[in-house]
Amino acid sequence: MNKADFNVPDLIIKKRNGESLSSAEMDYFVKEVVNDGVQECQLGAMLMAIYLKDLTDEETVCLTKNMMHSGELLGPWPAEWKGKVVDKHSTGGVGDKVSLILAPALAACGMKVPMISGRGLAHTGGTLDKLEAIPGLSVSASTEEMTRWLTEVGCCIVGQTANLVPADKRMYAVRDVTGTIDHFGLIAGSIISKKAAEQLDVLVLDIKFGIGAFMKEKRRAKALAEKMVTIGKGLGMKTSALITQMDNPLGRMIGNALEVAESVQCLHGNGPSDLEDIVLKLGAQLLFQSGNVDSTEKGEADLKKTLNNGEAVKKFQEMIINQGVDPNTAKALCAKGADMWKILPKSKFTTTIKSPKSGFVHGIQALTCADCSLNLGAGRHASTDPINHAVGLELCVSIGDKTSEGEGLVIVHHDSKEMPSGMSEKLVGAFDIQPSPPKSIPTSRVADVVS
Repeated sequence: MNKADFNVPDLIIKKRNGESLSSAEMDYFVKEVVNDGVQECQLGAMLMAIYLKDLTDEETVCLTKNMMHSGELLGPWPAEWKGKVVDKHSTGGVGDKVSLILAPALAACGMKVPMISGRGLAHTGGTLDKLEAIPGLSVSASTEEMTRWLTEVGCCIVGQTANLVPADKRMYAVRDVTGTIDHFGLIAGSIISKKAAEQLDVLVLDIKFGIGAFMKEKRRAKALAEKMVTIGKGLGMKTSALITQMDNPLGRMIGNALEVAESVQCLHGNGPSDLEDIVLKLGAQLLFQSGNVDSTEKGEADLKKTLNNGEAVKKFQEMIINQGVDPNTAKALCAKGADMWKILPKSKFTTTIKSPKSGFVHGIQALTCADCSLNLGAGRHASTDPINHAVGLELCVSIGDKTSEGEGLVIVHHDSKEMPSGMSEKLVGAFDIQPSPPKSIPTSRVADVVS
């Protein structure tokens, strides 16, 4: 059958009836999506048919490949970079600033990281929003600029270009209004198509589960991870995934400028242990899968060394200068022991929420913290909402810590003189304080690995 013989209604009916679309049919449909040959109602109908009748692994790989090739690709990268071009993707969590630390640490290990990130919607926060808390920083870049930056420094963190995976942009917009967002094949295709367009050698995924994650159950997170790893491999990328817990916030800072400050601390080797652990474990997977180290243990050691000897923070400084930050500003921000609040936006007011009783911290409800941060202005209810980079939460305690009545649990950074009504009570309720210490405190949030 020639592509001229295809028509969109027939393909919708075929999928509605539970049949598999051929490679040629999927190719035709995606091209028509990009070329406006598919009406919005037809696209909605196809997405609902996929949602109800599902996609085979072969269909999902084919859909993702066609989405990947629907626009421009990054590269081609220089031949000497073979085995060095890597990236990660996280499904989003509360206080997740891993990318800001991992990209420069990997660059300090000789890798090339063309990281294309997104903005935050609702409570998860976005890497680009965090970076834009740094005065002067731009997340816009051409392919030529990215290639130059990767040659000079080894990493960049930028937004999606207009011509990168345009099929996903149109499909995602319709998924958002047709109740088809949470289909594993469509989620996987959307994420992997953008990463594949970077022409990576290796991709690692951070698939989160728990109260503060998109997926609450570990089994569902693992099922999504398995689907995404299958697709990544089907497109020729070495792909693996870590399944990580997100019941409690990651690190101690929630909010854009606050998370930049914590990231710089971590780049100096002074970050919270749970944050550093995920950075090291994700990076070690990339170094091992790409063949640049003999074991993940060696990968963790190499990355840890870059945090301790100043090489990682130097790469971060060079990266933000490339992306528009004044060199003196970048140097001042990245200097060891610097007062970063002379540079980063600072809230007008702070309020310390105190513990109503003595005891030990057993849990910190991530979603409650995220909702409070969102209501301060650190996140978005809608994609068009402005972001307040200065506001957010600073946790004073971690899981297992002893606290006394009247001691600080969390510092609220806010710009209005009064905090939003009821926020103090909500934040007190986010802390599970018990008379006895927890029986055990996990040393790592990583619950499983899929490779």
